[in-house]
Amino acid sequence: MKLTIAPGDITQTRADAIVNAANSTLLGGGGVDGAIHRRGGKTILAECKELRAGKYKDGLPQGQAVATTAGDLPARWVIHTVGPVWAKTKDKSDILASCYRESLRVARELGAATVAFPAISAGVYGWPMDDAARIAVETCHAMAEEVGDVVEEAIFVPFGERAENAFRAALAEVERH
Repeated sequence: MKLTIAPGDITQTRADAIVNAANSTLLGGGGVDGAIHRRGGKTILAECKELRAGKYKDGLPQGQAVATTAGDLPARWVIHTVGPVWAKTKDKSDILASCYRESLRVARELGAATVAFPAISAGVYGWPMDDAARIAVETCHAMAEEVGDVVEEAIFVPFGERAENAFRAALAEVERH
């Protein structure tokens, strides 16, 4: 599985699946979540409401992932995952890594060859960008063997120069080892 960086707006990224840094309600919100729901249209929200009426009555737990169609987005699917809120006093790195692992597993089940990721938890959830990028890149790199028979490329879509620099540094570090 190839790891690439394509900075910009994830809602305009062409990929088989786009990962949504969702909140547990699955009903839209701010940041990436709000942008995906706005640009994707009513279809995504309707499917999220169905998920909430069924298996996820109490919301999607942190670190898990579930897919819907992508509505008006330039993708086939949206994979929703709920990242943890960063806390100085408690290490939640395993939950953040799980967001990437589970999203890739869902992508593999769907047959998605390309998957675009935002910087999960690095926005309003406060995760330090350098660490968020490191966890994202290392986790996807570690998953290559498990999902690489289907998922050919994980595309990191950092928003802004600071995020792009963090992802480029994390990718360079993984490629060095």
